[in-house]
Amino acid sequence: MRFAIPIIILLFLEYYSYIAFSSLNRSKTFTILYFIITFLLYLYIGYNFYNTNFSKGQSHKSMFLMSIVLLIVLPKLILSVPMLIQDILRVFFGIGKKIAGTETTTFLPERRKFVSQVALGIAAIPFLSIIYGMAKGKYNFKVIKQTIYFDDLPEAFDGFKITQISDIHSGSLDDAEKIQYAVDLINEQDSDVFVFTGDLVNSLAEEMNPWISILSKIKKHPFGNYSILGNHDYGEYVKFDSVQAKQKNFEEIKNSHAKVGWRLLLNENVTFTKDNEIINLVGVENWGLKFKKAGDLPLASEGLNPETFKILLTHDPSHWEAEVVENPMNYGLTLSGHTHGMQFGIEIPGYFQWSPVKYVYPQWAGLYQKAKNYIYVNRGFGFHAFAGRVGINPEITVIELKKTR
Repeated sequence: MRFAIPIIILLFLEYYSYIAFSSLNRSKTFTILYFIITFLLYLYIGYNFYNTNFSKGQSHKSMFLMSIVLLIVLPKLILSVPMLIQDILRVFFGIGKKIAGTETTTFLPERRKFVSQVALGIAAIPFLSIIYGMAKGKYNFKVIKQTIYFDDLPEAFDGFKITQISDIHSGSLDDAEKIQYAVDLINEQDSDVFVFTGDLVNSLAEEMNPWISILSKIKKHPFGNYSILGNHDYGEYVKFDSVQAKQKNFEEIKNSHAKVGWRLLLNENVTFTKDNEIINLVGVENWGLKFKKAGDLPLASEGLNPETFKILLTHDPSHWEAEVVENPMNYGLTLSGHTHGMQFGIEIPGYFQWSPVKYVYPQWAGLYQKAKNYIYVNRGFGFHAFAGRVGINPEITVIELKKTR
């Protein structure tokens, strides 16, 4: 019974898809080929869903499968909208003619070929975009540079540079050459400190094994390399044989940070000193309104002076409005990730930015400000669930801190 609604929706989409495609070719051969191809696609999807163990988390196979479903369903969903509108209008026109007593051979006017062809043209855009996102977009790394001005930044740290990446999701990665290219980009930025803001893996510590040698090539920065945990780093999304096995996996994930040369901040802080002036770096465990709340901001800030300039690393940007913005400890800059920009959206730098994820997270990509508090949300380094990126590129962020003059 639980499959009834999805099946009805798929039949609805396939009906309109066939109507649209048949406007291009009405031959019997085309009809037979259309239904054979459609049947084989759904057979492939059904077989692989049945034989994939999702309890072990996201794998290359499961993500590819989900991407194929998206590739098939999303364009057909978009295609069906103008087709449905046309049919609704046909019904109204038919009713109108019946009431007016106009003689017609059929109750409904014929469908217009033009509408079907326009629908096909519109649907081709997401179809081709998804293919590009899977083939190229997921590794189309971009270095985004952002300068932020602060009244209370110590003079010694005027021009201090931070390189940030987030959401590696190592279990999703599959191209060592592309990851090496991204590491080279990171090393070229000549920043003072490197930070990683969570989600090293999809769920399992073993996902990092093929990538430790490459990620450990991120150079040691003058003020150090630091990292925090994200919601995926706790093994919450897979089934373990025991509590002990889950804890062992968690400990191995934490150890992976040290293996690549990063100091993992677990609700703690460090102090940077330059020319007898200081700033603090504060790192909390994951804290999200809709996800695991392991982060303890008071503990992480223990011993700090409220007047000292602080940079906060927290994976989930929902933490910012919930606990950070009004906090008397004065966290001038917060660095987060988590959203990936949904790996799907439209961005015209400096002019327009949109993704469906904005309706869930008010701060979802880039820089935001409230009073004297800033948050920068990194769009993510890797990918998850959908094995691609459409319009939202993987990001390496370089933030320069400047003192207001």
